[in-house]
Amino acid sequence: MTDTLFKQWDTVRGQLQQELSGNQLALRWVTNLVPTGLENHQLHLLAPSPCIQEVVRKNYAHHILTLWQGQNPAITELKFGVKKQPPPAKPSKPAINAAAIISRIRGLPVEPKVVEPESEPLSSFLDPAHTFDSFVVGKPNEFAYAAAKRFAEEMQTSFNPLYLHGSVGLGKTHLMHAIAWRIQELHPGKSVLYLSAEQFFHRFVKSLRSGTSSDFRDLFRSVDILMIDDIQFIFGKKATQEEFLHTFNALVSKGKKIILSADSAPSNLQGIEERLKTRISQGLVVDIHPTSYELRIGILEEKVAQKKLSIPFEVLDYLARKITSNVRELEGALNRIVAHSQLIGSTINIEMVKRLLKDVLHIRERAVHITDIQKTIAEFYGLTVSDLKSTRRERRIARPRQLAMYLAKRLTTLSLPDIALHFGKDHTTIMHAIKQIDCLLQSDDQLGKDTQTLITRLKEETND
Repeated sequence: MTDTLFKQWDTVRGQLQQELSGNQLALRWVTNLVPTGLENHQLHLLAPSPCIQEVVRKNYAHHILTLWQGQNPAITELKFGVKKQPPPAKPSKPAINAAAIISRIRGLPVEPKVVEPESEPLSSFLDPAHTFDSFVVGKPNEFAYAAAKRFAEEMQTSFNPLYLHGSVGLGKTHLMHAIAWRIQELHPGKSVLYLSAEQFFHRFVKSLRSGTSSDFRDLFRSVDILMIDDIQFIFGKKATQEEFLHTFNALVSKGKKIILSADSAPSNLQGIEERLKTRISQGLVVDIHPTSYELRIGILEEKVAQKKLSIPFEVLDYLARKITSNVRELEGALNRIVAHSQLIGSTINIEMVKRLLKDVLHIRERAVHITDIQKTIAEFYGLTVSDLKSTRRERRIARPRQLAMYLAKRLTTLSLPDIALHFGKDHTTIMHAIKQIDCLLQSDDQLGKDTQTLITRLKEETND
C-alpha cells in the first residue's frame, strides 16, 4: 500500500509542481509532505514542521485532496501530522578562513582609524547570518535573489552594475552581504570592497582634509568588486557624487563589478546627475517588492527553526498578518516575544502576544462587513468569493460557505434576508447554515479554533 501511495504522490506532486511553479514557498511546503498510510479512507501526510502543517492544511489541503482523488477516489479526507525525526542537517558550506580573507574584504568605519582597512575585524562589516542560505525566497523577492546569486557566482555577466532597490527592511542589505560572502567562497582571489554610502562619504571627506585624495582613489579603483549600500545618501553632495562617478567609470572600463542598493529606482532618485543616472540604469535594475503573507510566514518559520523554538502557528499567523510593512519589524516583534518569554518565563500564546505588542500594533476593533467575511473566509480556506456564492455542494466549499453565513449573522447587524441576498440564497438556507455550525461547534474542536481565528482576524486591524 505504501508503494502505491508513493506512486500516487509522485503524480500528484508533479501536478502541484506545475501549478505552483510561480510560488516557490508554496511549492516547498507542499512537496515536502510525506504520505504514511491510508486508513478508513483517511490519507495520512506528515509535514516537516507544525508551521508547514498548518499552512498546507488551511491553504492547500482541499486542492491536494482533489488531485489525489483523481488517482484514488477512495480517499475522502487528509489527516496531517508532523515528522518526529529532526530535520536533516544543511549541507556543509566551505569553511571561511577569516584571517585569510580579511585582506580581501575591506571595510571602512564611519570614523576611520589611522590603520589600513585590512586590519579591521571582518565581523564588523559582514553579518555571518546574512547568506543566500538564510535568505527566504518568495514571489516578491525571487528575481532579486536570482540576480544577486548569479552576480556573485559568475564573474563574467552581461549586466553591470547590479542595482537593488526597495523600501526599508525588505532584504537589500541581506542580499548585499550574501553576495560578498559567496564571492569570497567561490572566488577567493577577488578583492571586494563593501561599505555604506555614508562610509564612502566620510572616507572621501577625510581624504580631502588630510590631502590623501590619491590614496582614496587608488583604494577604490583597485578592487575587483565595489559594493555600496544605500547609495541615495551620496546624491545631493556634488563633490562626493563627482568622485563616485569617476570611480564608477574607472571600474566599469576595467571590467570590474559594481553592486549598489537604494530605496528607490534610479529614475526616482533625488539630486542625481543625469549622466550618472543613465550609467546606473544601463545595468540590471531590480525591484524588491513588499512581502506577501506567504513570504512573511516563511521568514518567521525560518527564524523559529534557527532559534529551535516551538511557537504556536496562530501566533506566527497573527504576526504575518499584522506586521506587513517590512521584515525588520517582523523579526523585531518575534525577538521581543521570545525575549519576554525567556526572561519572564511566560508561555507564548496569542493573548500574550497581543498584550506585549499592543503599543506596536495599535490594535482596535472595527465594524465588520459581510464582504470582509466572504473575502477572509475564502482566503482562509483557499477558495474564491465566487465559490462561496456558487451552488456547488462539495464539502470543501459547503462548510466554509455555512461558516461565512454563521459569522455574517454573528458579526453584523444584517437580517437573514439581507445575508441571503449576499450569497444568492434564501433566508431558510441561512437559518439551516447557522444551526449546522452551532451544532458542529459543540463537537468539532478544529472548527472552533478556525472560527475564533477568523473572528479575531475580522474584528482587528492595524492602524498605520
